[in-house]
Amino acid sequence: MKLAYLDCPSGISGNMVLGAMLDAGLELDTLKEALAGLKISGYEIEARKVRRKELAGTLVDVRTSEGQVKRHLDDILEIIGESALPEDAKERAGAIFTRLAEAEARVHGVSVEEIHFHEVGGLDAIVDVVGSVIGLKLLGIEEVYSSPLHLGRGFVECAHGFLPVPAPATLELVKGVPVYGWDVEAELVTPTGAAIISALAKFDPPPPMRVERIGYGAGHRDLPIPNLLRLVVATPYHTAREFEEDTVILLETNIDDMNPEFYEYVMDKLFRQGALDVFLTPIQMKRNRPAITLSIIVGQKDVDEVLEVIFEETTTLGLRMQEIQRKKLTREIIVIDTRYGPIAVKVAKLGNVVKNISPEYEECRRIAETYRIPLKEVYEEAKKAAITWRHDETRLY
Repeated sequence: MKLAYLDCPSGISGNMVLGAMLDAGLELDTLKEALAGLKISGYEIEARKVRRKELAGTLVDVRTSEGQVKRHLDDILEIIGESALPEDAKERAGAIFTRLAEAEARVHGVSVEEIHFHEVGGLDAIVDVVGSVIGLKLLGIEEVYSSPLHLGRGFVECAHGFLPVPAPATLELVKGVPVYGWDVEAELVTPTGAAIISALAKFDPPPPMRVERIGYGAGHRDLPIPNLLRLVVATPYHTAREFEEDTVILLETNIDDMNPEFYEYVMDKLFRQGALDVFLTPIQMKRNRPAITLSIIVGQKDVDEVLEVIFEETTTLGLRMQEIQRKKLTREIIVIDTRYGPIAVKVAKLGNVVKNISPEYEECRRIAETYRIPLKEVYEEAKKAAITWRHDETRLY
């Protein structure tokens, strides 16, 4: 998992977000390829290195060939909805423009349906918003945090004439957001920037993290302060050796009168109904009869379904239940490239330290059967590739 921290000492705009992402390592061609899913034309994205008060950053310009176009919210949502973008990106981008429309409607005292987007309805604004959403996805960022927003002061000229800074729609969008600064004579936070940051970011201190990349997105003007948005891409860092914890239910019953051939079927059915683990323990019961203790670990929400299987498929007349606490390593599934193709591998960590790596058995078995090679050979190949990945991963720490 990766997170982003947006430091906004000079405010934020849509093109500054794009510039910061490109400066942090996102390839421009990759961004353009992803944005091609919008199925719109008449725009070009340009990026170049600039300096702002002796600090370097990336300035992005989205140049369009269309004139002043007024679009309704439905027009923009239709463009996004008919695109080939991933569904989660469509939802996020649509939510940002909906926030913009609602803010404009409140400012002008009309309904959302009546709002005509001016500056924020142009192709450049659409590219800024969708590009910001797609850029986060391409960088692998799942959580976004932001500093308080520096607003600026003065007046800005727009389609509605001269408006005070921050613009009324901007101020609506940053309700509940920490803001400061009326000292710089400029519009530092644009409506597009306000909509993006308020929709995507948490305005809380970020968790402990290990910094991986840093990018600076430049604004167009020179200001008394460096006109840059700073993007920090990082991974969470646990300062303590933390285990995951949860509470589950342990179900147990002793069985001495069931055909042992049935257990495989019963276990498969229990797993399908949500059992987290099922295991058998040989025991001796009264009159020294051999028997089996059937044990099932299950989450609270799946207890009833598992109980139904036990009473339907086994010969038991009753069972024991107890609530238990578990401590676990954090687990995630990654896909490792091998000479036999991609193989899923389970990685277990304590904090950020890899403790165990285990190739997924079923995938190794499938490949072994497909290529008619020993299962152990596939498993060792996956293990070797995973260990190489582990060495590369631990260099971050």
